[in-house]
Amino acid sequence: MYKKESIDTFLKNQSQLFDENVAETPEEAEEFLEECMAVEADTIQDVRKYLDGAGADVEGMSDDELRDACEVFELPSGKYLIVEG
Repeated sequence: MYKKESIDTFLKNQSQLFDENVAETPEEAEEFLEECMAVEADTIQDVRKYLDGAGADVEGMSDDELRDACEVFELPSGKYLIVEG
């Protein structure tokens, strides 16, 4: 179950990761996030740990570069949603 802010943020900003919309409604967005096993992270350090553990080359990337990564969605609360497309 994803938080409403994660679903809404992904729905609004999905074009940062995909050329075409993959969801049109909050329900479709939540279903998509579940299917791709998106991850909610509390801090940018948690984002770094997750991506590193997933095999991404994040060594040498600044926190700002991580925030700008297409698969990282910054949430209004200051937390993060990681969606691997």
